[in-house]
Amino acid sequence: MALAQRISTRNARFQQWQALLTNRNKRQRSREFLVQGVRPISVAVEQGWPIRTLIFDMQHQLSGWALDLLHTTRVEQVAMAPELLVELGEKNEDAPEVIAVMEIPDDNLGRIKVSGDFLGVLFDRPTSPGNIGSIIRSADAFGADGVIVTGHAADVYDSKSVRASTGSLFALPTVRVPSAQEVMVWLDAHRATGTPVQVVGTDEHGDADIFDFDLTGPTLLLIGNETKGLSSSWRALADHMVRIPMAGSASSLNAANAATAVLYEAARQRIARSRRS
Repeated sequence: MALAQRISTRNARFQQWQALLTNRNKRQRSREFLVQGVRPISVAVEQGWPIRTLIFDMQHQLSGWALDLLHTTRVEQVAMAPELLVELGEKNEDAPEVIAVMEIPDDNLGRIKVSGDFLGVLFDRPTSPGNIGSIIRSADAFGADGVIVTGHAADVYDSKSVRASTGSLFALPTVRVPSAQEVMVWLDAHRATGTPVQVVGTDEHGDADIFDFDLTGPTLLLIGNETKGLSSSWRALADHMVRIPMAGSASSLNAANAATAVLYEAARQRIARSRRS
């Protein structure tokens, strides 16, 4: 393992990486973010995500997984004092074995593949990075093809979002888009080639219960902002609005929970259809 350097003080390089945890503008300018954990890093490697640097504990014995990662991944490698790794890992006590400095990919809707059984999720102006990561995780679990985050929103690459996705961020294309216009141009291009993607919004006052609505065709599901719901522009663009039937005193679900419920129903319908055919 050839080492680029050893870091045992809060030098400029350390401070640059530390800033990536909390400063969105610096993440954007450097096109980098930090990732820790066996599963997230392993999934990133399996999916071919570009890693710029691997930072590892300079003092403690590394696991077989960490040693194998460092021996097989041909990127810059930096040995760091464990007390500094604790800070980069945002933990109170234990330092992560390895932290990966990942490259942020282009926000290109072409990364999301659209076919006859397309299932996508759009999160409109989310304010919680944890909810973004949770929705990415659910979308991955239930077979979606991609996640789109629109409008003035929390950052997909915020450390809270990355942790909440538990590695699914690297397995499922997730794209940030400024407004509805770019998404509709992208959808219209696919519709013009014969893929009739329906845009389905979710709201407590929707026109149909989710289990009565057909989600087996190509579908883009719309999930609204945590407090205000879907924007007026997305309500106008939706082909249909559906609701999740509620019991008890609750009138609505957390955005991530609502997305999970709708994605589960879409997956259930599609599995049932495939068994019938």
